[in-house]
Amino acid sequence: MTDDRIPMTREGYDKLKSELDKLRGADMIEVTKRVAAARDMGDLSENAEYHAAREDQGILQARINELSDRLARAAIVDTSALPKGTIAFGSRVKVLDLDMDEEETLELVGPGQENPDKGRILTSSPIGQGLIGRKVGDTVEIQVPRGTIRFKVLEISAASI
Repeated sequence: MTDDRIPMTREGYDKLKSELDKLRGADMIEVTKRVAAARDMGDLSENAEYHAAREDQGILQARINELSDRLARAAIVDTSALPKGTIAFGSRVKVLDLDMDEEETLELVGPGQENPDKGRILTSSPIGQGLIGRKVGDTVEIQVPRGTIRFKVLEISAASI
């Protein structure tokens, strides 16, 4: 893994920390009990419950490791200190899709906060990278896997992330 810092808001950090605490606490205790109960059933070589519980334990540990790494590399960004009028991490942007003639609202967020269905896109995504540094009135062409999209920036505000 790289040593890159991961930008996130205090809210995003706290959300990940809360998830990590739950995984390390209640969830790990539960899966450990399942492993122990399945082990007590006898022959481990033919014990499907034991193997399923061990697999769940491995998946849980992988998620714990991922969250621990993400939190260790977190760089808390104070969105109120970001420049006004320029698109940056933490911005909510209203754009006009010039090809579809539709308005969209996008929020530029860090890893773990993305949700494309709600318009929350990663700053590291092609669209995020294409919008960073733009101002109201700018028109931008962005290469995405399905071709080129064209946006006109209509409005910039602080996101509620």
